[in-house]
Amino acid sequence: MENVSFDYFKQIELRVAEIKTCDDVEGADRLYRLTIDMGDERQIVAGIKGYYTREELVGKKIVVVANLEPRTIKGLTSHGMLLAASDAGKTSIVLITTDKEIPNGSTIS
Repeated sequence: MENVSFDYFKQIELRVAEIKTCDDVEGADRLYRLTIDMGDERQIVAGIKGYYTREELVGKKIVVVANLEPRTIKGLTSHGMLLAASDAGKTSIVLITTDKEIPNGSTIS
């Protein structure tokens, strides 16, 4: 893995977001369409369907890359990316969450 400079890392905006809604993506086995609140509301698309139910996700505080270029996935525009950890075989995926209450949109440094 190549090292990145601190200045490069500072360009990545990590923020706390709360999942407000979670819907299946038509024609996709692994994708959810999430509406998140980061101080502003936006949509992200995430391939975590095999690891979490919709009910487990709504209300959860997660960490997102807020300034990622939008990307269209299955016809839906994703405005950010949630962060998750996975084992080597991707048999387990765990969302990166906050351990205490903090306002939506808080920056992570």
